[in-house]
Amino acid sequence: MENNKKSGITRRNFLVNGAVATAAISGFPFVHTTRAQQRVKPIRIAVDGCGGRGTGAVQNAIDAAPDVHLIAMADPFMDRIENSYKALMSPQRGGQRGAQRGGAPPAPPRPPGQGIEVTKDNMFDGLDGYKKLLELDIDYVILTEPPGFRARALLAAIEAGKNVFAEKPVAVDAAGARMVIEAGKLAQKKGLSICIGHDQRHSKRSIELIRRIQDGQIGEITSGRSYYNTGFLWHRGDERPKWTEMEYQCRNWYYFCWLSGDQIGEQTIHCIDATNWVNNSPPVRAIGDGGRICRTDPKWGNIWDCMVIDYEYPNEVHWMTMMRQWDKVDRFGGDYNSFVVGTKGRADLRTGEITGEKPWKYEGENPNPKVYEHLELIESIRNGKPMNQAEYSAYSALTAVMGRESCYAGKTLTWDDMLKSELDLFPKKCEFGPAPDHDMPIPGRFNPITRKNL
Repeated sequence: MENNKKSGITRRNFLVNGAVATAAISGFPFVHTTRAQQRVKPIRIAVDGCGGRGTGAVQNAIDAAPDVHLIAMADPFMDRIENSYKALMSPQRGGQRGAQRGGAPPAPPRPPGQGIEVTKDNMFDGLDGYKKLLELDIDYVILTEPPGFRARALLAAIEAGKNVFAEKPVAVDAAGARMVIEAGKLAQKKGLSICIGHDQRHSKRSIELIRRIQDGQIGEITSGRSYYNTGFLWHRGDERPKWTEMEYQCRNWYYFCWLSGDQIGEQTIHCIDATNWVNNSPPVRAIGDGGRICRTDPKWGNIWDCMVIDYEYPNEVHWMTMMRQWDKVDRFGGDYNSFVVGTKGRADLRTGEITGEKPWKYEGENPNPKVYEHLELIESIRNGKPMNQAEYSAYSALTAVMGRESCYAGKTLTWDDMLKSELDLFPKKCEFGPAPDHDMPIPGRFNPITRKNL
């Protein structure tokens, strides 16, 4: 495969670095974090992006380990910061710390508001609020802003010397994927951690299952299939006359490709990351189709509501990846799941089960991955042993972009095409006012450079 000077990505370094990353996750040297242990280093965190996932990620971090303190929040909109703060302080947010290791009993219930120590002076709104977070004395920043902003915020955080937890996807275009790879290399030089919210990478069940698949328990992989089928999601439009177009798009970020990466980037990325992990490689090529069948009102922005993609991996392994967001229909495939077919058996990634010549099912402990990933990050900081999940996460994001752009154009795209791609969806001028004006793609007519239909 041709090397690409801008990205530095080749199939060889994907295989080597991907294997190293998986080994690091599955064998990470943790300490047992219990309340009986002598005092640990306090962890000061901040969150950029105060929607539901950002609020949940803060709670996950505080539940993961003792002595974790939220000291700052940022979001383009102050009302979202205030609503998130109220939710975190509410009685319903108290709970058990569910990520204890080594058979240690859960910590006592967390009182409401414990660990939430944000003053009004440390609430930053505006499109550049994350920059103000990075000026503070924090141990790590949680990046849960719309994905279109994520790569730039991640690179800025590493440049500022901060450890990072970032939600998926880490990028919505090729330019963003390269930024994340650059951030990963810089983090390695600085001794900083980057943890990414690909849940299955932090699931003990998934780690053990995929280890067995890669060790040959189902034989040679011959094919696979993934599903991510949901209903319609939220929409916020009641106050549109009061908003600039940029504010409207940011408040409804899911429905604009430059912000969400489409459904394949924001949701189906879970399946795509697992597929790359199982195959220990990005795909060789992709061809897909789909469209907007049910969600036809212009209020739904410029993304599609269904896609199906044939990803081809090395050794002619074809992987069907299907997704849709339709209401009142059957959601076959278990809504969200992936299945691997081998010459000697099959594997179900959601249940952690293998059938065939060597049947097996995972029956061990499986802490909540959304909490466990923060425990991994916190203990990497406390132990001075950085974790770095930037590179494979960038490849997974680029794989999603590859499938999406193949669907939009109605053409086969190769991995080499993605390595050479100059695609950059981020607006040249990012401020409240006008916003990117991209068409809803029509295959055969869509220009991938101008983002307009011919």
